[in-house]
Amino acid sequence: MFVYLIGSYFLGTLLTAWWVGKFYKTDLRKHRSGNLGARNAGAVIGKSAFFLTLLGDAIKGVVVILVGRYLDYPEWIVAIGGLLVICGHIFPFWLKGKGGKGIATFVGIGLTFNLFFALAFTIGFLVVLPFLRSATLSMLFGFLAYTGTIIYFQDVQVSLPIIVAILLIMYRHRFDFKQSYYEQRWKRS
Repeated sequence: MFVYLIGSYFLGTLLTAWWVGKFYKTDLRKHRSGNLGARNAGAVIGKSAFFLTLLGDAIKGVVVILVGRYLDYPEWIVAIGGLLVICGHIFPFWLKGKGGKGIATFVGIGLTFNLFFALAFTIGFLVVLPFLRSATLSMLFGFLAYTGTIIYFQDVQVSLPIIVAILLIMYRHRFDFKQSYYEQRWKRS
């Protein structure tokens, strides 16, 4: 079990954007947001870099959940594995804790962990998107829907690691939320 949990963190530290950047001879840490995630990879290099990074980072989440279930670990251990892969992605030791923001990895976890919870996220996101006209701000409502659903349908042991992962991701996006909020206010005035 210990090997699974430590392995989850280390798998998270394999940042797809870093490798995509290497392939394109571009250090994404030195461009735009400096973030090693799909959004920055797409903005700096292009759509192919966005999709490669999104897919690679999502696969990390899928692998952790599937391996935990294959090894027949309790759901709360699998949930901790999900949290640790996100921690590895956000805080990779080899990059002094400056990784991505965790969305793509969470997508992989969310789709594999429980499709019903992923559907709740999607509905929460899509319901407010036409009104807010901001994917970043709508993501907040998606996370609220996911959190409410997991709290309602799961016990605390299983839901707590996932909620902590969501809080970490939201913390990493705090400046994006603020910027999107002010951009929306500017458009309305």
